[in-house]
Amino acid sequence: MTHAPHAPQHGDTHNGHGHGHGGHQGQDQPGHGNHGHAQHGHAQHGHDHGHTRNDLEGQAEILDLDAEVLAEHITDITTWLPLNEPPRHIVDLGSGTGAGTFALLEQFPDAHVTAVDSSAAHLQRLREKACARGVEDRVRTVQADLDETEWPDLGVPDLVWASASMHHMADPDRALRTVRELLAPGGLFAVVELAGFPRFLPEDAPEGRPGLEDRCHTASESYHTEHVPHRGADWGPKLTAAGFTLDGDRVIDVNIEGSRSEAVGAYALGSLQRLRRSITEVLGPEDLAALDLLLDTDGPGSILRRDDLAVRTERTVWAARRTH
Repeated sequence: MTHAPHAPQHGDTHNGHGHGHGGHQGQDQPGHGNHGHAQHGHAQHGHDHGHTRNDLEGQAEILDLDAEVLAEHITDITTWLPLNEPPRHIVDLGSGTGAGTFALLEQFPDAHVTAVDSSAAHLQRLREKACARGVEDRVRTVQADLDETEWPDLGVPDLVWASASMHHMADPDRALRTVRELLAPGGLFAVVELAGFPRFLPEDAPEGRPGLEDRCHTASESYHTEHVPHRGADWGPKLTAAGFTLDGDRVIDVNIEGSRSEAVGAYALGSLQRLRRSITEVLGPEDLAALDLLLDTDGPGSILRRDDLAVRTERTVWAARRTH
């Protein structure tokens, strides 16, 4: 992968933020109705009728924590985007509860954002946030399943943002072609993806079962290989094949010390709770028991009591232009 030239930014170092699933920013959240993912607004399957209210609320809370913990990195990406001029109309595909939407509104004060997601509950939460921030007149929400052949009328945006949503598509190549047709000539498409599930624990944790998190990740890989085959894809060739001109890509390292934010503990707890659901049948009983001790918020081994947490992952952004 080649990296587009850019001025050094704090997001390239091992602090701060880079996802949003978005979306979003975000990460895959196994064990959920939509192929087991919560992040970045899963822009397709997983309509609200397939979820319980508690599940949707838990999912929304993880999305909100994702936005809070990774806020600096989202800002870095919006600052880096190789735009010819500030966008006026932006479409956020798989918006979730609005991590990308609000970062884009802040970065581009003259822009309006159309936020698209399959979850009415997430879009309602996004609208409530927009009202609280006084930007409701700059946000339009559209509930849609982006795996449908026909998309709703989303206007003619000059920037389309998709954070941790493209890899959820049943037919991502078709979705990429649809985005190209949607964009204004010269418009930019930003695809943002996290490199798998974030890590939170040191390698020697927890006491008595060191390396537990690595084994949890290994156990979840078979789940994701089956249910999310496009996760981890190199979107550069896919974008080119869909008729885009690739303007650059960038990898941002995420390494956020837990001491910087109380939200990190809650983020780790919610994320590992969801991870557990997809590996119950795969992880060994001793590791499951150790994981349950971490997830027991009332117990002495609770992950919320740890002072050695961090958020470690990578985020990659591809910037592609419709040149004709």
